[in-house]
Amino acid sequence: MTLGFSNWLVSLVVAVALMLTHGSAVAAPDAKLQEFWLPHDEASTRQVSHQAWQDILDKYLDTEHASGVNRFDYAALKKTDRKRLGGYLDSLQAIDPSRLSRAEQFPYWVNLYNALTVQVVLQNFPVDSIRSIRFWASPFGPWDKNLLRIKNKKLSLNDIEHGILRPIWKDPRIHFAVNCASIGCPNLIGQAFSAVNSEQLMEAAASDFINHSRALEIRGDAVKLSSIFDWYGADFGANESEIMDYIGRYLDRSSKAVEGRSKFSSITKFEYHYDWVLNKP
Repeated sequence: MTLGFSNWLVSLVVAVALMLTHGSAVAAPDAKLQEFWLPHDEASTRQVSHQAWQDILDKYLDTEHASGVNRFDYAALKKTDRKRLGGYLDSLQAIDPSRLSRAEQFPYWVNLYNALTVQVVLQNFPVDSIRSIRFWASPFGPWDKNLLRIKNKKLSLNDIEHGILRPIWKDPRIHFAVNCASIGCPNLIGQAFSAVNSEQLMEAAASDFINHSRALEIRGDAVKLSSIFDWYGADFGANESEIMDYIGRYLDRSSKAVEGRSKFSSITKFEYHYDWVLNKP
């Protein structure tokens, strides 16, 4: 073992240890456009079928869990449905997204991301957290591992979220649409995205998450926020005051958090948290 490799290995072990110790201390990727995925065809009338994904959600996703966090029953998935999920992902990889309209591209990428996340967990189940799924080239979870091939290009989950979705659509609600299979994450939505329902689903997802305690807790002059607003803060505002203004747009007036809405200007303490426990029943 060379000295250089030894030093790299030691650094890697230390980094992993730090990450495991400090669950929220994740270096979030920047939104960096992968220009290869920019082309689209606004004249296209093609509609991609996401029925297979919808059928799986209908059978295995509990959208009425008492915790307010949707739970996916990974352990219950039948072999036939595992095969159907794999077939669905194969069918999406066979599509050239540049031949879709921009409106069709969005649900294509979001559903692909969410279905692929479920498949990754299934392939490694049982696990207590998606972060424990690691590869040699992706030691901090599965997000940097190339798991797909589209148009002869290898893609990872991070490529989809941070190289395609965030930089092309520039919509902070994307963080509420994609799911990382964790309790702390915005819910895995019970409906497959489509060109027709994407706007409605993203609005509902933003409201649903922000009005849950895992996203926001206000206590006097202190606020406890989901780490999403820390990792990707720039997507929501230039500073914490603007981030709170964004959050305020979605607060339910009947929720306890609204009591603190008029006190946003007095908030001086910001804390962030994230629960990486798997979103299983």
